[in-house]
Amino acid sequence: MQEKLREHFEKIISLTDEEFAFVLSHFTFRKFKKHQYLIQQGDPVNHTFFVVSGLLRLSHTDANDKEHILLFAMEDWWVSDDHAFLTGTNATMSLDCLEDTGVFCITREDNRKLFAAMPKMEHFFLKKSHFGYIALQRRLLALLSSSAAERYQQLLMQYPSLIQRVNKTLLAAYLGVSRETLSRLTS
Repeated sequence: MQEKLREHFEKIISLTDEEFAFVLSHFTFRKFKKHQYLIQQGDPVNHTFFVVSGLLRLSHTDANDKEHILLFAMEDWWVSDDHAFLTGTNATMSLDCLEDTGVFCITREDNRKLFAAMPKMEHFFLKKSHFGYIALQRRLLALLSSSAAERYQQLLMQYPSLIQRVNKTLLAAYLGVSRETLSRLTS
């Protein structure tokens, strides 16, 4: 599992064995069961997570109890309620497991210590943040300007394995369509 984390870092930066050991000392590996929450809306957010195995859902429940799915986080993804994590405020989103999941997690404090000690780690996370921001912009533009059929086709192209891993009700919520509309699109 540690090698997956190292390979992920080394897509952007290079690390010696000693540097990776130092980086790894700031992380904890944890396992969660399907339906277990890593973050619950309203609670403090002390960690950000790197997904080694499994599938997570990041969502927000509005005042009318409607769930809005922002993203599904699969293997090789970073996920948290970033605003709450970075500012030390309470979560506006929930993060739960759709499958049994293994993650490396780092606390806000360890994240700061790591950045201070190794600027290249700060560079890594800055690049990952930029990539995440770009993906979020694309998703927002698709929700605003694409048809349901176009959004579904885009999902199929970007994340083909997700269709097998997530039920149609959750996929429909992610795409911003009804379950019936999604059924028409998939038949």
